Amino acid sequence: MKDAPALAVENLTVRFEGQQRPAIEGVSFTLAEGQIAILIGPNGSGKSTLLRAVLGLVPFEGDVKVFGKPVREAYRQLGYVPQRLPFDLTLPLTVREAVRMSLQGARGGRVEATFQHFTEILGIAPLLDTPLGSLSGGQLKRALIARAMVTNPSLLLLDEPEAEIDIGGEQTLYELLGRLASHHHLAILVCSHELELVYRYAHQVLCLNRRLLCAGPPAEVLTAGAIAGLYGPTTTLYRHAHGAPPR
Repeated sequence: MKDAPALAVENLTVRFEGQQRPAIEGVSFTLAEGQIAILIGPNGSGKSTLLRAVLGLVPFEGDVKVFGKPVREAYRQLGYVPQRLPFDLTLPLTVREAVRMSLQGARGGRVEATFQHFTEILGIAPLLDTPLGSLSGGQLKRALIARAMVTNPSLLLLDEPEAEIDIGGEQTLYELLGRLASHHHLAILVCSHELELVYRYAHQVLCLNRRLLCAGPPAEVLTAGAIAGLYGPTTTLYRHAHGAPPR
């Protein structure tokens, strides 16, 4: 159902055994194809839990649909870049091997063309025979995004992708995500703690602290009052002199 939202979350609640209150409660939002939604909130607010619920990795109450299908039927349309690496970087694993692991032995001209396409546009084609453990933080994150993208997902989820990357690398990474969203009609949901990046690159910002406190375009949502309500009164948003990238 391509006329349906790329992602529709309705009244999502996640309860963990032994906890008195839900990790997240009554969360509802939609994400359109070709757009980036960035999820923000303090530590322990439920951001990673929400991603895991969308991925179908934790039990939940409510509805999660990808292009109108329940997530359990649409999981092949999802790509995921976790916050913690799924590899032991001391293993003798090359970039090529790490990226191909997500293909599970699939072969054929189309698979190879997709592999070549995403490793090239993500700038890791020259690094394919490089050991994964010798990459910089930015290179490693781009390799993990390529690993998620070679399966041609319709929805890409990333958990704090800017972690362990320098400021210049953060900007490059989010510019790449913007091109993936626009050129590949990809919906992207990101957990982030970098408010400057949120302001510049999100089409929609989702403010979460167990409940969804506010949602909408960054210019409308990221007010001083909203940020203080989410993080506390001492938090402010610093905006660099450069403008936001073109939509």
